[in-house]
Amino acid sequence: MQRFVRVITDDLADKELEYVIPGDWASKIEVGSRVKVPLRSRDLLATVVAISDQATVEGARPITAIVSPGPVLSPALLDLVRWMSDYYCCSLGAALRAAIPQVIRRAEVSFKRERYVEPILNVAPDELEGLRRRSPRQAAVYDWLCGLQQHPTRWADARAGAGTTDRTLQQLVERGLAKVSVLNAGRDPYGGETFIPSRPLALNDEQQSALHLVASSIQERNPQPVLLYGVTGSGKTEVYLQAIQRCLEHNRGALILVPEITLTPQTVERFKMRFGAEMVAVLHSHLSAGERHDEWHKLRDRRARVAIGARSAVFAPVPNLGLIVVDEEHENSYKQEEAPCYHARDLAVVRARFEKCAVLLGSATPSMESYQNAHSGKYRLARLRSRVDDREMPLIRVVDLRQEFLKQKTLPIISTRLGLAIEERLQRKEQAILFLNRRGFASSLICNACGYVCECQNCSVALTYHLEENRIKCHLCGHAAVAPGKCPQCADPGIRYAGYGTEKVEGAVRKLFPQAVIARMDADTMSRKDAYRETLTSFRTGKIDILIGTQMIAKGLDFPNVTVVGIINADVGLHIPDFRAGERTFQLLTQVAGRAGRGDLTGEVFVQSSTPFSPSIQFARHHDFEGFWEQESEFRHRCDYPPFVHLILIHVRSEHQGRAELSAETLHRRLREGLDPSVTLHAVVPAPIARTKGAYRFHILLRSRAVLRLSRQIKATIEKITFPEDVHVGVDVDPYYLL
Repeated sequence: MQRFVRVITDDLADKELEYVIPGDWASKIEVGSRVKVPLRSRDLLATVVAISDQATVEGARPITAIVSPGPVLSPALLDLVRWMSDYYCCSLGAALRAAIPQVIRRAEVSFKRERYVEPILNVAPDELEGLRRRSPRQAAVYDWLCGLQQHPTRWADARAGAGTTDRTLQQLVERGLAKVSVLNAGRDPYGGETFIPSRPLALNDEQQSALHLVASSIQERNPQPVLLYGVTGSGKTEVYLQAIQRCLEHNRGALILVPEITLTPQTVERFKMRFGAEMVAVLHSHLSAGERHDEWHKLRDRRARVAIGARSAVFAPVPNLGLIVVDEEHENSYKQEEAPCYHARDLAVVRARFEKCAVLLGSATPSMESYQNAHSGKYRLARLRSRVDDREMPLIRVVDLRQEFLKQKTLPIISTRLGLAIEERLQRKEQAILFLNRRGFASSLICNACGYVCECQNCSVALTYHLEENRIKCHLCGHAAVAPGKCPQCADPGIRYAGYGTEKVEGAVRKLFPQAVIARMDADTMSRKDAYRETLTSFRTGKIDILIGTQMIAKGLDFPNVTVVGIINADVGLHIPDFRAGERTFQLLTQVAGRAGRGDLTGEVFVQSSTPFSPSIQFARHHDFEGFWEQESEFRHRCDYPPFVHLILIHVRSEHQGRAELSAETLHRRLREGLDPSVTLHAVVPAPIARTKGAYRFHILLRSRAVLRLSRQIKATIEKITFPEDVHVGVDVDPYYLL
């Protein structure tokens, strides 16, 4: 009987196409399989989304090739992809591309094949005795192979480990004392490391209560999400570990999402130590293509049952999923800024619903949305109010930079109080972290004579000066140029640097503390694949005294010897035109402050600010999340902002300003014609950053409580309009930034 498939091709299409399955392939193709199909004059990669016994169109062409030996998407993941396409207003093709890693989707990388050798164990004793007399070297290699705990072993490892040659190993094979096989050799990004097994720690009453809540959710059929709100250092990770152990005991898998690649090495170490190296697979963008391929297949082939990764790991093929953990659930890096603009935390909650598994959201500073869901009863709430072993929360001191300016007649990078605190800690062989969420040496170059500012030729932003390279760079589009020695406009040599970034902080700290070992972690210094892991390992082992960095050092890291943290400029990001600015600042300050005093030593935090009485700073100073949440909720509710409504932001951009604006106005008019009265449609306005990457940008903002229906309407309206070829329209549902 002839069978038919419907597929979605990889060219971002939203239309399902029908093809015939050749007769002898029927048993090899399932929903979720990857295939090649003919379309016009070329073959395209595609994903099978349905199989049927009856054709819906005439003249369907046959599939050209099978790309994957089995499905790359489970039925639950395919349901998630369909929901994602619907909710986030993107094509099904775009959603599939996001869900399937490129290395799997394109099938350009395969398993690495290597020779393995293993001893033949059932050898007659007299034959072995003869070998020992005639060829003692071969006998020694044979005994070494037999002594290994794991068989077979890689040929190259056997040669090196036994201190022998290829010829000696080959002679053992020819004598029938060993056999050779060619097997898949896994490319493990952590293969060269040894993980010492760890045992579960004793939990305090609050941790035990949280674990009980999660464990009961794992056994329920349709459990509510659990929000684990625990102060920094309260032992949330140990709750994660023991909850995952409950999953494994019930023969179910687990998925752990972390917001930053920098958090992955430390998290991976703890999880591999607890569950074993082979049980854990790692998925993030800093792996090589071969490593990503092999780690993904470890999960798909059920050789690993625990997955750890950043945002895109929410689609990991974890078998029999029982628990999804979203660590630091409030983090903005879970939000994809390019289409499809999904939020991994929200997708995790939806995936848990499709998989009928538990989901645990953890944070010391929950997002407004998650805490509102817990407050309203939609989520269950577990609280960890104190640090483990009753360690004290760090003492936070706010330094008024205005007073520092009056005293020193200049604005210092390191205030007097912070400098003295660092000096004292260095003398006691303790460590310090300095945080500034701005990289580079100076945030702009300004001419004193004419007021000229060096701006990006492609974007409406000032260029950042990088001292080591003597270049000015745009952090939006990547444009770079040699830093001018004089003003490009009036030729005055008095052009000066304004503002500062981590590079300038590093220079100032080296002058203040010449004997200290100092390292910097930002996008400029962490470009190498293993740079994150090497720097954090050096800091953990005490080889670095002062660590300077951007938000990649702000959360999740646990260094017991860090006793002082300096937040160089708490005002960065606080005064931008975005309703989330206060929430982001509060979260960042609390998370950075939480890096101090995590061991037996008391921690101290210095927050430098020119607006020290800002509510975000004051609530963070007193570790008062509830107070901040109550005040921020009142503001959001009064002004109709999330979490009380949903926002949808439509971007219209083009290199031609007039076309972009006209297209935006046309779309605005069409939307207005069919909108429900409950939806608020704002006027077309230029984006706060009016031009990026050479394109002019216009925004249309909508507010609604019924977001799914509105997303469908926006998608249908856009599909009916023919925009000029150079005009791009993007839709961001639940946007995190409005810039």
